[in-house]
Amino acid sequence: MLIKNNYKATIAASFLGYITQAIMLNFPPLLYIFFQNDFGLTLSQVSFLITANIIVELIVDIIVSKFAVRIGYRPLVIAATCFATLGLLSMFLLPSVMANKFVALILAMMLCGAGGGIMEVLISPIVEACPTKNKNGMMSLLHSFYCWGQAAVVLISTVFFQIFGLENWIYIAIAWTAVPLTCMVLFSRAPIYMLQEESEKGTSILTLFKNKIFWVLILMMICAGASELAMAQWASAFAEIVIGKSDLKWLSDLLGPCLFAICMGCTRVFYAKMAEKLNLVKGIFISSIVCIAAYLITVFSPYPVLSLIGCALCGVGAGMMWPCSFSMASEKMPHGGVLLFGLLALAGDFGCLAGPSLAGQVSALFNDNLKVGFAVSIIFPLTLAIICGVMYVNSKKNKSDKEI
Repeated sequence: MLIKNNYKATIAASFLGYITQAIMLNFPPLLYIFFQNDFGLTLSQVSFLITANIIVELIVDIIVSKFAVRIGYRPLVIAATCFATLGLLSMFLLPSVMANKFVALILAMMLCGAGGGIMEVLISPIVEACPTKNKNGMMSLLHSFYCWGQAAVVLISTVFFQIFGLENWIYIAIAWTAVPLTCMVLFSRAPIYMLQEESEKGTSILTLFKNKIFWVLILMMICAGASELAMAQWASAFAEIVIGKSDLKWLSDLLGPCLFAICMGCTRVFYAKMAEKLNLVKGIFISSIVCIAAYLITVFSPYPVLSLIGCALCGVGAGMMWPCSFSMASEKMPHGGVLLFGLLALAGDFGCLAGPSLAGQVSALFNDNLKVGFAVSIIFPLTLAIICGVMYVNSKKNKSDKEI
């Protein structure tokens, strides 16, 4: 039975959807050390698990962007919760029945990637289509729930591992399935709003490709994803180096990705309250400058504690980039529909893959010095700042020309 005309139920389901996506991306990495030791995986095999997850997300982004309107949001988003649930369960079920543990884990990561990819493409347009007043603020608040989900996954799972041991990870994996299952129930009953009706013809991909603004937005999303993940992906490893004790990995997880996520979430909640007063271009520009400053502090500070503060400050800077870019796309290209959101998500995912990869590869060339990798990664927020600077100058010029 549907909950008629109650878009708040839709918003609540969407918030849980972003928490589900956070679980898909952040829970498996907490188990990589266990997979190495217990399943005998090499570091390169563990790295491939990460790649497999993101590659499946990229493929799903493309497919869902193309066929979402035809299939319908509801069946797809419910399928996403099923994939997410199966992905979590498969991480321990498949290795128990398959001889090749590596292949079993790849299949589990592919299920997680499919669930996360569908969520990423559909949740934002679903919320954008809801009859809310402050759409920019709501979009930022929605994305903050990914941050809260990331922080909760790291914090709760780390505490569980400290109390019950990493070898009992199966039980916390089962517990995390409660989130996508609850999300499934809500989405099966809540009203689903669409940016365009199925009978309407949305903007074609060729039309989007001919629009210069579209390519600017694509570049912005790549830079936003890379700026965020280049630091977030390596925050735990960097914190572990700063702390100097490998047996305190739980502390490095809390001071690294967990603190980063909390700072990013707080920024998005703050922007949600100030969205109606703050210009989108200015917001992204300010975020880029803060992000650049954070990277510089992390790289050049002679004090370890200050470097960790720089990591957290990067979460503050990166917080507004992704949701503000989505909101800008809605304003600049209002008829883009789910295809636009899907392609933007695809670009953001590519940035999420490129940023950490660049930082890691460059660091490896300098004896695993992550500070060098972070220094090169400054190119991403710097590019974003330049784009916003040019957009702001052009808007001022156009406004002046109109007044004349």
